[in-house]
Amino acid sequence: MIRPAHEIFDLPAVTDRLAQTIDGVADPMEIRRQTVAVLSSAMADGRAVIAAGFSANPHDSRSTTHAYAWLTDCVVTLAFTIARGPMQPAPIEGDLTMVAVGGYGRGEMAPFSDVDLLFITRTTMTRETEAVIEALLYTLWDLKLKVGHSSRTVDDCLQMARQDFTIRTSMVEARFIAGKEALFNTLRTRLWNDVFKNTAGEFIEAKLTERAERHVKQGGQRYMVEPNVKEGKGGLRDLQSLYWIGKYVYNVQDAAQLVKKGVFTADEYDTFRLAEDFLWAVRCHLHLIAGRAVDLLSFDMQVEVAARMGYRDRGGRRAVEHFMQDYFRHATKVGELTRIFLTVQEDKLIKPVPMLSRLFTRKRPVAAPYALKNNRLTVADEKAFLADNLNLLRIFEESVRMGASIHPDALRLVAANLHLIDDAMRESRAANRIFLDLMLRHGNPARILRHMNEIGVLAAFIPEFEPIVAMMQFNMYHHYTVDEHTFQCISNLSQIEAGKLHDDLPLVSDIVSAGISRRVIYVALLLHDIGKGREEDHSVLGAQIARRVAPRLGLSKRETETVEWLIRHHLLMSDTAQKRDISEPRTVRAFAKMVESRERLDLLTVLTVCDIRGVGPGTWNNWKAALIRSLHRSTTEVLAIGPDSLSRHTREDEAKRALREALADWPSTDLRAETARHYGPYWQGLPHSAHLVFANLLRGISDTEIRIDLTPDPERDATRASFAMADHPGLFSRMTGALALVGANVVDARTYTSKDGYATATFWVQDADGRPFEAARLPRLRQMIDRTMKGEVVPREAMKERDKIKKRERAFNVPTLITFDNEGSDIYTIIEVDTRDRPGLLHDLVRTLAAQNANLASAVIATYGEQAVDTFYVKDMFGLKFHAEGRRQQLEAKLREAIAQGAERARS
Repeated sequence: MIRPAHEIFDLPAVTDRLAQTIDGVADPMEIRRQTVAVLSSAMADGRAVIAAGFSANPHDSRSTTHAYAWLTDCVVTLAFTIARGPMQPAPIEGDLTMVAVGGYGRGEMAPFSDVDLLFITRTTMTRETEAVIEALLYTLWDLKLKVGHSSRTVDDCLQMARQDFTIRTSMVEARFIAGKEALFNTLRTRLWNDVFKNTAGEFIEAKLTERAERHVKQGGQRYMVEPNVKEGKGGLRDLQSLYWIGKYVYNVQDAAQLVKKGVFTADEYDTFRLAEDFLWAVRCHLHLIAGRAVDLLSFDMQVEVAARMGYRDRGGRRAVEHFMQDYFRHATKVGELTRIFLTVQEDKLIKPVPMLSRLFTRKRPVAAPYALKNNRLTVADEKAFLADNLNLLRIFEESVRMGASIHPDALRLVAANLHLIDDAMRESRAANRIFLDLMLRHGNPARILRHMNEIGVLAAFIPEFEPIVAMMQFNMYHHYTVDEHTFQCISNLSQIEAGKLHDDLPLVSDIVSAGISRRVIYVALLLHDIGKGREEDHSVLGAQIARRVAPRLGLSKRETETVEWLIRHHLLMSDTAQKRDISEPRTVRAFAKMVESRERLDLLTVLTVCDIRGVGPGTWNNWKAALIRSLHRSTTEVLAIGPDSLSRHTREDEAKRALREALADWPSTDLRAETARHYGPYWQGLPHSAHLVFANLLRGISDTEIRIDLTPDPERDATRASFAMADHPGLFSRMTGALALVGANVVDARTYTSKDGYATATFWVQDADGRPFEAARLPRLRQMIDRTMKGEVVPREAMKERDKIKKRERAFNVPTLITFDNEGSDIYTIIEVDTRDRPGLLHDLVRTLAAQNANLASAVIATYGEQAVDTFYVKDMFGLKFHAEGRRQQLEAKLREAIAQGAERARS
């Protein structure tokens, strides 16, 4: 145990103290109260000793979990002794036996694990035995223990175990605690002979079904960034399932005995122990930090557990990222162990091959040195297989060719001989041809790569890939580890090529159908994040790595240069589309200058879409799709015709002509007034549909009116909120405040002042789920906006209680970066604020800009999890850019002050 037994619970001393305390006490209630007082104090002391020992040895979970189980044994046994003795009118004779089941039965407990007890008797329970159980349970509940309990005869146990696999599983873990041990032994013997024996197949099937349902409930992915240590994929429950099945099938009491049974090799069992020890350590730390039973490794908990386990910041990565990489690597190993174990059972015909598979599987020819074993590809001649190290790759090619999964025996052989993948093999043309073919010539390259990754082949063949295996990025934006994100991206591309995503992704589907270099795009996706986790810019470092790896994979000099360019600039298109006003001609011209050719534009568009979709569910939406389409369309025009194709005057003339056609029924005087009242940027920066809305809002408007239009914009997955009113200082700030108060997330905004002094502002907003507001919510949205614009609600005051950062999100630190750009726009200074997101951030920034006499024309809002990048297009009070350095520094200082004050308020 983590500390000597007598330090945790001095059983003789506590027993004496308890006897002295209740000596002469006749009232059962008083006996229970005194018993609880003594045991509660002893239990608290014991827990403190274990916690201190664990703090000093934060990875020694095995000794810790045994210590908590032993402490519980002491408390429960003493409580049982008092309950059946002093608390009863007369000592109870009989065969009442107390048994630990579940995790407690296994002798492993986290600090706040449940105490699962089974009370058994040979015959039906009597009033006396029920009184003992009741007295014990009240004592344990008074001790604040979470107790699960059942009372049955031996025959009841057998009957219920036959009917319920959950009960049967708990019986597998049964351990004698107190009472008549002979009765417990009778139960165990009869369970094995009458229930367990010859029913291994059905038990395994039940556990597999339960496991699959549990994984679906937990998200279905091993690499979810907030995993459940107990129930998640690759978690403790998966390891315990193997243990249950092993005990059930082989009648063993210790997982180590499964090595002798040939289920695991000694190395695999070591992996089993390491994963189990690590996961239990994490779970124990979670319980101690929370002071209660908690199994979700949430973001805030990840930071604290990493610190307790001794992880430190290094190599440009936070301690929590190193910790979570270890976590996911162990989870991967658990997955491998599960697959190996279950296949061994299938081979031994304990877990039957599904009937349909047996009926419809036809014999397939197998080339040497391979063979089929239960419809899985295995190695028939190990010596011949290992004589040519290319077979370590060929086996995956053969698996795909035959449509058969690889047998764990073969996977074991490959994993044990990864050292054969040497530099000579990595430089081999034949090896690289096989590897590229695995990506390019088969229907599901992501599945193949994921499989190669799990057993270490991918990192052995491309050592540069190894650092990102199971690497977690500690933020709320990325849903997966870096390697899993890479495979998700490749999966998206293969689905696009198969025509499965044409309705969702028409642009990139058409680009791929028209023809792009598949070698370039697949290698670029494989390597695009390979530079992550270092102090350098991952795009620059990734491009440098690609310069070495791409030629090795067999790409030509020109292909390598294109891959290198794509990786160096793989964020260029998404950043331009999401962080800049792409209605600005100079923005598109600058982007086109970087891209240079239609070939690069198309490749970058495909990579960008796959990259965003690979971040996680819900990251890609119509809003981003519309931005990417628009940028691709405008850039294609510039590359084909030239930069003058985006002339401001041309766009203005086209917008006015479209409005005249749409409002052909208007009197000519009204139409001339509308087309003449706006400056150039209004016509260039808003879509035609917005021009129509504002034309109607402004028609006949008075100086005291506030007119609002709320229109769903399904093409952009947003609701467009348009305002028209007489302009005055701070108006835009008040609008953002009104939207924040109703929980509207602004994703884009435009504001213009007409020549006759009216403000025309448009916001594209989404709800908390990143969707347009439902029609039923629009009246409340309109009401709050109207009240705020009339001054009935002061946004800054009303936002105080809503502008909060959730506890689980407080562990994220985003350094504030503010940049000024006078070159990106012809007429505006572009201010980009990159900082920690929170509900009231945009309102605070806009209010600060207004207070500093910065006239805002448009705001582009991008959020990446906890990170917000808000870009503002502004002029000074004289209608000029902010050229003076001193003025920019003053404005930056005010913005930083507003951010700091808001952050402090949000954390309070």
